[in-house]
Amino acid sequence: MTTSALRRQVKNIVHNYSEAEVKVREATSNDPWGPPSSLMSEIADLTFNTVAFAEVMGMLWRRLNDSGKNWRHVYKALTLLDYLLKTGSERVAHQCRENLYTIQTLKDFQYIDRDGKDQGVNVREKVKQVMALLKDEERLRQERTHALKTKERMALEGAGIGSGQLGLGRSRGSPSSYNSSSSSPRYTSDLEQARPQTSGEEELQLQLALAMSREEAEKVRPWGSRGSPTAGLGEVRSWRGDDSPVANGTGAMVRRWQDKEPEREEKKEEDEKLKTSQVGRGCSAWADRACDMN
Repeated sequence: MTTSALRRQVKNIVHNYSEAEVKVREATSNDPWGPPSSLMSEIADLTFNTVAFAEVMGMLWRRLNDSGKNWRHVYKALTLLDYLLKTGSERVAHQCRENLYTIQTLKDFQYIDRDGKDQGVNVREKVKQVMALLKDEERLRQERTHALKTKERMALEGAGIGSGQLGLGRSRGSPSSYNSSSSSPRYTSDLEQARPQTSGEEELQLQLALAMSREEAEKVRPWGSRGSPTAGLGEVRSWRGDDSPVANGTGAMVRRWQDKEPEREEKKEEDEKLKTSQVGRGCSAWADRACDMN
């Protein structure tokens, strides 16, 4: 923070300036740069409030009546006044016309700095622009209309950029983007083509999927079990890609094969029990016949 900014803050506290007055003091400071457009826009919005309008204009007239060594106060106050005439409340122009003499006296503003440069010329030129605007009501009306359109266009552009950024954020990694890609016609047609049409084709694709999964399992886990017919089935989708039509078709067949595995095990157990019971009944009948013979 510069020394002038620190001194200005102390004065704001000591004199108990309002928020509107502090903003005007900041915009018309002695710093060697122009008032920020964002700050001037905030001050222009304050002029539509009755209380804030009085505070803004009161501090502005005080800056315009400053001494020659503070020529930047005067020049920046005229710059801010020109901005308020175009974008602020219409009461700004009305009050300026009532105090036109105060502005006209600045046409003779003089100040020569230490280097012998006439800094008053900047103030005198700015006064001419403000006076011309105040005396030509039609031009002032056109300037206000143009400034309003410019402000609306900038607001719309800002809103468009914000929504574009949000849209970009949703398009990367969002569930909606995944759903839209997976439900595309091209993806659906690929799935239809990958589905087997006959039982023989289904069996062929199943064998192909098992062969590929075993091969992939041997590459990734050479020490794993290679004898199991279901070894490496979990790698089928990752090897071909989650959205690959082949992966979806073969993966579905593998899942159906795995789903039927418990049924086959149950059937095998039932067959074993049936054979055991048949053998038991056969042995019992043979023992009965042997007893009869004895």
